[in-house]
Amino acid sequence: MIRFLLRRLAFFVLTLFLTSLLIFALTRVLPGDVAQVILGREATDAALEATREELGLNEPLLVQYVDWAASFFTGDLGQTFSSPRRDINELLGARVLNSGRLAALTLLLAVPLAVTLGVVAGLSEGKFADGLISILSLSVVSLPEFVTGLFLINVVALGMRQLPIIQSLDWWFPASSSINPNATFSEALPFLWLPAITATLVLLAYVIRLVRAGVIEELKKDYVNTATLKGIPRRRVVFNHVLRNALIPTVTVIATSTGWLLSGLVVIEFVFNYPGLGRLLIFAINNRDLPLVQAIVMVTVVIILIANFTADILYAVLNPRIKLA
Repeated sequence: MIRFLLRRLAFFVLTLFLTSLLIFALTRVLPGDVAQVILGREATDAALEATREELGLNEPLLVQYVDWAASFFTGDLGQTFSSPRRDINELLGARVLNSGRLAALTLLLAVPLAVTLGVVAGLSEGKFADGLISILSLSVVSLPEFVTGLFLINVVALGMRQLPIIQSLDWWFPASSSINPNATFSEALPFLWLPAITATLVLLAYVIRLVRAGVIEELKKDYVNTATLKGIPRRRVVFNHVLRNALIPTVTVIATSTGWLLSGLVVIEFVFNYPGLGRLLIFAINNRDLPLVQAIVMVTVVIILIANFTADILYAVLNPRIKLA
């Protein structure tokens, strides 16, 4: 167990280091002049040069990288380049909280529903239930996110008036005028349902197909036939053995989906005017706000690595043959 944790920790640090190099390099090749973006086209050469000096953009790239990486790994993300200057730690903390709430509710909706439907489809291979689940899930996932989102807004929020929608949004503040920045999860929940349902529908079909394929594959293995011949009830075989083995690939998909749920829901966030990481990342890229871009991507990478580490632990729980050595 100790050796496993040490190996994973080494992998964690190495991945962070390589990712930080890649992120730093990519942000430096973005087109445009940061000082020009900040000061505008009418800025004088002297003002532009003074801004570059203030932001450290005249330093050698190696010095810029070391300063940035040292600050990140000590927990100081600095300030944004965009005016007005903001503390990235505070700004990012609010957005991570918003995106985390949306991701959590999406997983709470998607995982149980997808596993249930996938198991039913797998146990009913070739039958009516299997065909119905496959057709419905593929039909739903074929719709673009903005189509599903706009449908829910017009029917559920505006037509039925059952759930609220966010009316306005300031880029720099953690929430809109419709959400209290200090709201608890339960207080923010009414605003989360529609975007979470939209994200769930995107994720649902793939997980269903994955669980279905895993169940069908496991049902064809010898241990299932042996257990059946011994008189063990089919339900017990399915839940104690088949389902555990079939869910192993699903754990990987859920872990890798974490990054998408946190910072990749750009379309959904725009449709619902939701103040998450995805919109903030687009804003930072458009405004050449390099520290903010780097901080968002690095925080997302850290969360993905933690999710993958958790997935490794779950592998061992679901499959005792996997040893954490």
